[in-house]
Amino acid sequence: MDASMLLDPVQVLVGPGQAVEKQSAVLIKNRRLEAFGDEARRKGRSEALEPQDAGHQLLAPCLVDCHSGLPEPFHGRGETLGSLVRTAGSAGFGQLALLPRTLHGQREQPDHLQGFQRSDCDVSVHLWGGFSRGSSGVELTAHGDLLEAGAVGLSDGRSMPPIALLDRALTLGEMNAAPLLIPPLDLALRGEGLLREGVNALRAGWPLDPVSSETLPLSQLGQLQQCHPDRRLVLMALSTADAVELLQQMPLRPKATVNWWHVVADSFESSATASTWFVDPSLGSRSDRKALIKGLAKNLIQAVAVQATPLDDEECLLPPDQRSRGISGHHLVLPSLWQTLVVDEGWTPEQLWQVISFGPSTLLGVKEEVLALGSNRWLLFDPEHPWTPSRSDPMSPCSANQPLLGNELKGQVMHCGLRIPESRLC
Repeated sequence: MDASMLLDPVQVLVGPGQAVEKQSAVLIKNRRLEAFGDEARRKGRSEALEPQDAGHQLLAPCLVDCHSGLPEPFHGRGETLGSLVRTAGSAGFGQLALLPRTLHGQREQPDHLQGFQRSDCDVSVHLWGGFSRGSSGVELTAHGDLLEAGAVGLSDGRSMPPIALLDRALTLGEMNAAPLLIPPLDLALRGEGLLREGVNALRAGWPLDPVSSETLPLSQLGQLQQCHPDRRLVLMALSTADAVELLQQMPLRPKATVNWWHVVADSFESSATASTWFVDPSLGSRSDRKALIKGLAKNLIQAVAVQATPLDDEECLLPPDQRSRGISGHHLVLPSLWQTLVVDEGWTPEQLWQVISFGPSTLLGVKEEVLALGSNRWLLFDPEHPWTPSRSDPMSPCSANQPLLGNELKGQVMHCGLRIPESRLC
């Protein structure tokens, strides 16, 4: 990236609650925002900078991922903390929140929260603390100690603790106003199901996941929120139309997230041709996907999460029913969501940024990303730029379970002001 760059014209989204400025100008020096509008043009002329026409591109605040997994952050055979923040930062993600489960147990002690913020990187890494010891759903961790040590909230990752234990924790209230991230998922009801029950999944011959595996626990969680109105219960990764309808009927609604893949893909397209991309929760029908989009538009669901689950090449050789569910690829999220929500559904960029940046920040209880003079927390997105994801790309994740490889996509982050690690580290 050039030491100095004058973008004129360019579209600019400064922050939440503000409209996109269509014919603005921005001066960037040494990755930092130097000036906007006429002041940027004046300073650019004084430095004899040639304006770069970026009228169809968008300069906007960084994105925020409110929950993703990283099983081996420091010594993994595949994705590590270094490779993850490099990929995510180059894709415009300024903040990541990692789920507590690792290959070596839960993040359930205060000293487990140390060493995640790299000095050579501007991507802020937040950590969810473990809700119960060993994710067993039997004994609570020291919630107050974890939050005091810096945990952004509490979660048991992708398993739902027993309702009695949740009720006890909410009654004790050691989490105060910190978020409690819980997936509405009954593992016993899901069984071996890989796709949500429906005609397409049935025709493809995959084991079916009943809708009740989500709606029954969701009803219980909604009642818990009603009984504990002062607690911040967050429903992790809703996936069905029935769940959205049930959420809408609740008098006191918990906050909620959705996995980005559930917004852009469904079982109609994936039941036969993308059998390797089984996710948690199970992928639903086209009507489920449309309902989730409406739920986002109505603010019933506040955030789109990446929910990355990196797997290495060896793990991906296992049959679908024997390996961990999930996909990875922060660099695929913004282009895919732009195509689905802005191009296909007619959303505005402001609406999109609400669910992939500002909403996730509010959910985590952290400061919202904004464009500010002197800051390097910005991204430049070109919604028309064509590119083809490849594992050989230096900015590609180390993980092997990336969807859309070899497919031409439209839209890419062209520049980002964040410092990221120089080497790929995998």
